[in-house]
Amino acid sequence: MNATPQPVRIDDLDRVIHERARLAIMSALLAAGGEGTFVELKSVVGLTDGNLSVHLRILGEAAYVSIVKSFVDRRPNTQVKVTAAGRRAFTTYLSVLEKIVKRGRR
Repeated sequence: MNATPQPVRIDDLDRVIHERARLAIMSALLAAGGEGTFVELKSVVGLTDGNLSVHLRILGEAAYVSIVKSFVDRRPNTQVKVTAAGRRAFTTYLSVLEKIVKRGRR
């Protein structure tokens, strides 16, 4: 007997990643090998300092990124790195999104 596959719904998408700014941040970090600086991210995703900080905090609280703040030559330096959990969540997010798109193209 063949089991009926479970339907894929938009609600199956990870809400933390699905917000467009956080999706852009995760995409940019993963495209850059999984890490980058605050300044690099700001340039790539086009967010203000405040908006980027808020979205990084949310990603950090979800354990999708780690954030290390330091000083380099007396200047603040914020390093952001995608965690293993963040990679898994992003891969799952893309898989669900692909299933939704495939279903919509039938």
